[in-house]
Amino acid sequence: MNVATPRSRRDDYTESTRDALIDSAIALFTERGYAGTSLDEIARRARVTKGALYHHFTGKQAVFEAAFDAVETDVKGRLEKILRGAEPPWERALAGLREFISSCLDPAYQRIALHEAPVVMGWQQWRDAEERYSFGLIKAALQDLIDAGDVTSVPVDVASRLLFGALASAATEIASSAEPERVGAEVEQVVVALLQQVRDAARSHRAR
Repeated sequence: MNVATPRSRRDDYTESTRDALIDSAIALFTERGYAGTSLDEIARRARVTKGALYHHFTGKQAVFEAAFDAVETDVKGRLEKILRGAEPPWERALAGLREFISSCLDPAYQRIALHEAPVVMGWQQWRDAEERYSFGLIKAALQDLIDAGDVTSVPVDVASRLLFGALASAATEIASSAEPERVGAEVEQVVVALLQQVRDAARSHRAR
């Protein structure tokens, strides 16, 4: 039988230091952007030495990628909680959509995940990362809608990729707009209307 090794005080300190650096990076990248933030500032805000920063990260891009992972993980966690809730699949899907749009309006997610990441990480790496965080959620939500009869049975992988592309484009539109709240509301209106048409078509097909 394997016995878990107790965490040492050093392990806790190391983890708390890394967390403090990531929190510092998120705050600074959100406020000043990648180019306007230095490693010295990240370390200073986290109240650690620059040597401690280099113990955890190889450089500024590595710090950025950790900050990106943190904000994406936070959004994914909130969406998973909604999509795994007790409500009917249709209600979960609409609530998940609203939460996603709300996330696109959050300054940290908007600046780090949508504005800066494609440039800092490169478009393909960013796209692959976004897919890792989002595609599984979209696929599971769509499958639930199909199983509940809210959506006509379609090839789930293909449909999920199309939905992923549409939502990624919507997120970019929201983040790039001078009026993100207005665009976010319009995105919700359009997506809900399209989903409702699909739902009505599925119900009409079942009634035949």
